[in-house]
Amino acid sequence: MLTLKSAAMALALTTAMAVPAIAATMRWAPQRDIVSMDPYSYGDTFTLSVLNHVYEGLVRYDATLQIEPALAEKWEVVSPTVWRFHLRKGVKFHDGADFTADDVLASLKRVSDQTSPLRGNLPAYVSSEKIDDHTVDIHVTENYPLLLNDLTNIHIFDQGWLVTNKAEAPTDVAKGVEGYATSHANGTGPFKFVSRKPDVETVFDVNPDWWDKRQHNIDRIVMTPITSPATRVAALISGEIDFTNQAPLQDIPRLKASSNVKVLSNNELRTIFLVMNQSPKAFESDVTDKNPLQDIKVRQALYHAIDADAIQKVVMSGLSRTTGSLVSPAIPGYVPDLDKRLSYDPDKAKALLAEAGYPNGFSFSFLCRNTEFVNEEQICQAVTAMWARVGLRPNLNVGPTTIQDAKFDTMQFDVGTLGWANEPMLDSYSILVQVVHSKTGNAGVFNWGGWKDAEIDGLIDEAGRTIDRTARLELQSKALQRANDLSMFIPVHQQPMAWAVGSNVKDVLQLSDNKARHWLTHMAE
Repeated sequence: MLTLKSAAMALALTTAMAVPAIAATMRWAPQRDIVSMDPYSYGDTFTLSVLNHVYEGLVRYDATLQIEPALAEKWEVVSPTVWRFHLRKGVKFHDGADFTADDVLASLKRVSDQTSPLRGNLPAYVSSEKIDDHTVDIHVTENYPLLLNDLTNIHIFDQGWLVTNKAEAPTDVAKGVEGYATSHANGTGPFKFVSRKPDVETVFDVNPDWWDKRQHNIDRIVMTPITSPATRVAALISGEIDFTNQAPLQDIPRLKASSNVKVLSNNELRTIFLVMNQSPKAFESDVTDKNPLQDIKVRQALYHAIDADAIQKVVMSGLSRTTGSLVSPAIPGYVPDLDKRLSYDPDKAKALLAEAGYPNGFSFSFLCRNTEFVNEEQICQAVTAMWARVGLRPNLNVGPTTIQDAKFDTMQFDVGTLGWANEPMLDSYSILVQVVHSKTGNAGVFNWGGWKDAEIDGLIDEAGRTIDRTARLELQSKALQRANDLSMFIPVHQQPMAWAVGSNVKDVLQLSDNKARHWLTHMAE
């Protein structure tokens, strides 16, 4: 049976199954393409999940989302500010180069650079030091408890490859900064990069020299983005593709009715919420002397005007989980008391707008994507109509992820959508340090709203140096409570994940982080 009842069962089935000795191609059709072959180019979960097939970190999550050794065999805490990692010997990059400590140092330097979009994934990193060819010390801020979680998605590059190809500097999708690593790859992972035509096809072949034991029977992955939901569904039913990690919600009944398609669905870790720009003046509004969104009454009015239950039933086909929390129940730091939404109350919204001095509403830009989150464009259209009913005049701006995220990064918006799964950290500290904290050093990289709150920053900073887990999570809960009290964001839901596979796929592992791990996938014999 394809639908796995637990990650433990999935692991048992995977490890127990013999790997057939036949060649097998996995034809993967996502809704959109990855943004780059460079895993440091942008904090895009889907891109990172695909590149996990090519690149690896010092540690990784196993089939039960527990941390296990990867390129590092073991580690220990040497002091409150130093972690020592003992590297795996005999590992080779896809071009045949040996994996050593120099590669770790070069990778950490590149990802932590102030121009790196992924530097926020290592919020406590200070420096690294080579002890010998297979031992590295990583220096962090004092008593930082979550370094291993952070390192699960810090991919390791070959230093020589970076130098030879003048790729030592980070690339940045949002700012249009490209380089050799944008379109080439050289990792240590279970699959090798073969070729790429952006938005058309990306091909990976199995790495026969992978250091780990092969538990899959895939020899080639051909990833072909299909943006049209109808075309993607038709391709699945006809057998033209084998797998999609983005089955259209509205077509799930049709897919389930097909004899040669199986559907896996659940709620993922990602929470979708709205961000409100806190700049002194609005970006695009008929209020030209100030920014109405700096007024808590206005932010609460926008919140009260949204009928989240209607979005859940109509837009999300009843498959999302309506929430008042910025983190899902599965994430450490979740507090049930913070999962209560402000009520859907259009009259209350109108009254708050009037109290704030906007009885006739105001105009503002509403920035959304059409290729990022599940049914994001439809969500934005529904919210736009709801706001219009209380007298607001949102100007909906919808476009591809790469174009829209550049606008988010430069704060060229008033209100916009954001989704956060707290990956790879799998802890509420992730969203707090990267989204809620003010832009300071490695913190606040995705604080697109420009929030600055000393009390919240203090709570987050203290949590980041608190070893005791209970005490740390209590600090994080207080920070989340203050974010709620200020109505900094408008939570909408934890989005559903729906995968579909054709009859050529025997089993595939689906976990709540919504990442495909095809090094654990089996094709039919």
